[in-house]
Amino acid sequence: MSHEIVTTVGFGAPSVVDASLSTQVRGLVGSEILRIAAEIRGLVAAGSSVCNLTVGDFNPSYFPIPSRLLELVREAYDSGETNYPPSDGVLALRKAVAEFTARRWGARYPVESVLIASGARPILYGAYRCVLNRGDRVIYPVPSWNNNHYAWIAEAESVVVPTRPEDGFMPTPEQLAPHLRTARLLCLNSPLNPTGTVIRESALRAVLESVVEENRTRSRQGRPHLFVLHDQVYAWLVFGWARHHMPAALVPECAPWVITLDGISKGLAATGLRVGWVLAAPELIQRMNNLIGHIGAWAPRPEQVAVARFLDDEAACREFAEEMSARVRVRLERLHGGFEDLRRAGYPVRSIEPQGAIYLSVQFDLVGRSIAGQRLADNEAIGKLLLDRAGLGVVPFQAFGLPDETGWFRLSVGAVSLDDIDSAFPRVCAVLDTLD
Repeated sequence: MSHEIVTTVGFGAPSVVDASLSTQVRGLVGSEILRIAAEIRGLVAAGSSVCNLTVGDFNPSYFPIPSRLLELVREAYDSGETNYPPSDGVLALRKAVAEFTARRWGARYPVESVLIASGARPILYGAYRCVLNRGDRVIYPVPSWNNNHYAWIAEAESVVVPTRPEDGFMPTPEQLAPHLRTARLLCLNSPLNPTGTVIRESALRAVLESVVEENRTRSRQGRPHLFVLHDQVYAWLVFGWARHHMPAALVPECAPWVITLDGISKGLAATGLRVGWVLAAPELIQRMNNLIGHIGAWAPRPEQVAVARFLDDEAACREFAEEMSARVRVRLERLHGGFEDLRRAGYPVRSIEPQGAIYLSVQFDLVGRSIAGQRLADNEAIGKLLLDRAGLGVVPFQAFGLPDETGWFRLSVGAVSLDDIDSAFPRVCAVLDTLD
């Protein structure tokens, strides 16, 4: 049945509605990455050739999910696994995650310590909400992904720790130590988004031991304890000399205070399936379950059933992990090698050897210099130049909270082919050759 008269809906001046929204949501900054991605889509639609190194996602043509996992998802739908899942996750998946974690990372958690969610984002939000009260202090290094936004949402006080390229943009124990006494949450991510670097075992051990000692003091004083939010969603992808270490396996005494998040989005190229999990003390898991239950941030039941069966297949997991790592690594090394060739040829660029994740850190040392009479004042100007004149889409570290205008960018290889990478370097050279 249709209506003969259709009313065109109008909203008036946008500023009127916006002015009546909450102060918190009006102060929330949108994603710089999504803004750049939208600009690139416009260029591609207009016929431009772009090597898009901006998105932290995968092109299924180059990085399909495991064929066996796809079969299991289809089987789950066909068998009618389409109703609500339990709020804490399908039991078979929680058991599979506990066993996978013990097998892969050497830390055996009880099933009561496992909670399933729709990817990592609800878990990050849940960790902030479960630990922090308004005004509590949260420590996070920069560059890092979205901590500044979650701190704003939680109305927490940010303690920002700038990091250095010589440390792989990882925080050192010495940098963190002065802040541990007054903080409630410390955020760590390894392999790191956006840098593609891995924290060394000795540094992680020292940080965790400091947290354990700090919490012993707080126990004696009757003060709330310090938690560590440990994001290891890229831990499936680690290369070369780098090794991933899970806090509870490295320093078992820290287990009550560590909130570890993981999932299939990166390791299985399954960003759209939305299956993530958190491992933590059962008491915290129950509180987070209550919170996520109200949000409804559950992973779809068919995907949960399928992932449980896939994780239980040790051979399939190992085979795909090796194949996935090889595909990512060859792209990162092709990029790194190309920029190293440019550096050796005298161009003002450098990159950090890839260690993990799907990212490469590259510095275009162009701030304050001029190209064809155009002065490059900051990273935004450099990024725009590379996109407009070299067809190279990159994300400045400012999108990850680093304030310094030093020419550092994140390059992501999940959506490009080797041909895309190879064809981009002559265009980059042509632009750099016009340096005044």
